[in-house]
Amino acid sequence: MAHSQYDQFLQEATTADDHSDSPLGRDRLYGLYTSWCFLRQEAPRPESTFWAAMKKKHIHPGRNGLRMTGPAAADYILASCPGLV
Repeated sequence: MAHSQYDQFLQEATTADDHSDSPLGRDRLYGLYTSWCFLRQEAPRPESTFWAAMKKKHIHPGRNGLRMTGPAAADYILASCPGLV
């Protein structure tokens, strides 16, 4: 079975954490996706397309039980807070 780009993104850049007090919201989840695409040297799809795909996977901003993980998480954090470097 072929995995979509979004399946790969979720597998490589997120982890489930049902006990998290701060799940990934709209901006952070899409930002993580764009960082993941950057690292893979792929063009990110438009935000509306991304959210349509997430909706099909029953992933909603703010109540998804997801946390960042992996190289895309590090890239996103460093890009979001350039003063850390």
